[in-house]
Amino acid sequence: MSSQQSTQTMKPATAAKKLGVYLPATPAEFQEGVVTRAELNELQADPPEWLLELRRSGPHPRPVVAAKLGVSISGLTRGGVTEPLTTDQIEALKDERPEWLEKERAIQAEVRKESVRIKNLKKEKDA
Repeated sequence: MSSQQSTQTMKPATAAKKLGVYLPATPAEFQEGVVTRAELNELQADPPEWLLELRRSGPHPRPVVAAKLGVSISGLTRGGVTEPLTTDQIEALKDERPEWLEKERAIQAEVRKESVRIKNLKKEKDA
């Protein structure tokens, strides 16, 4: 099974998603090829400079932007953020603290709190 697993290939978009990077910002050879499971594991274990730089500076895909800002992807959309952002742009938003960001962070905090409450209720019910 492990030899079959290492020969499985994925599209560059899938590999970029698994690596948490924005596909159009990756090198052309990455975008145009296919990635094997073994290559993905190697990229994760020993990232090349381009991958380190993308993770450090961006542009970041929306799920990463949302996580760094502490909001949902829907919250980004409601806030008018529809494009990938760089780390500097994310930090600027954090510093500016626009009203939409504060509102979406509060919503996200409530969602997390409710998730914990439901999880605890389920634990009590199961016990």
